[in-house]
Amino acid sequence: MSLPSDSGMPAAAPPPADISAELSHGGRFIRYNIFGNVFEVTSLYKPPIMPIGKGAYGIVCSALNSENGEQVAIKKIANAFDNKIDAKRTLREIKLLRHMDHENVVAIRDIIPPPVRETFNDVYIAYELMDTDLHQIIRSNQALSEEHCQYFLYQLLRGLKLYTRRMSFTEI
Repeated sequence: MSLPSDSGMPAAAPPPADISAELSHGGRFIRYNIFGNVFEVTSLYKPPIMPIGKGAYGIVCSALNSENGEQVAIKKIANAFDNKIDAKRTLREIKLLRHMDHENVVAIRDIIPPPVRETFNDVYIAYELMDTDLHQIIRSNQALSEEHCQYFLYQLLRGLKLYTRRMSFTEI
C-alpha cells in the first residue's frame, strides 16, 4: 500500500517549473513553495522536491535523504494544532507508525524537527516512498486481472486486520 493521497499524482512526474527553493534559518532548512503553500524541511532533504499528492490532511512530496540516499515521501500536516481533534489524530498517527513494522503499513523514516520549536504549527513526517498507491492503480488504464484483484484484496484485508488494533484507515 502507499501513503494516503486524494489526488493521483504519479511519483515519476517531473517537478513543476514553479517550485522555488530558498535556504532559511541559517541554511539549516530549505523552504519551498508547493501548490501555493510553504513546505519547509531540514537541509538533510535535498532538492529537487516533487509533489506526489495532496489530500485532506496535507501535501505529500518526494525528496532525497542526503545522509543515506533514500527517496522518501514527506507529508506536511498544516496547522496540526489548530484544533484538538487534528492534534490528537497527528499524535496518534506518529505514535502508532513509529512502532509499527508490517509490510502492509507504510513506515515512518523521520519526524522532521521544526525550525523554531516555540512557534511551530506544521508537522512534517518522512515515510518510505512507495512506487504507487491504490488510487493510481484504480484510475490507470491498465486492465486488472482476477489475480490482481485477489492480490489487492488480500493486502487490504491484511491491513484491515490491523484496524482491530485501533489504527485508523488513513494509516493502512
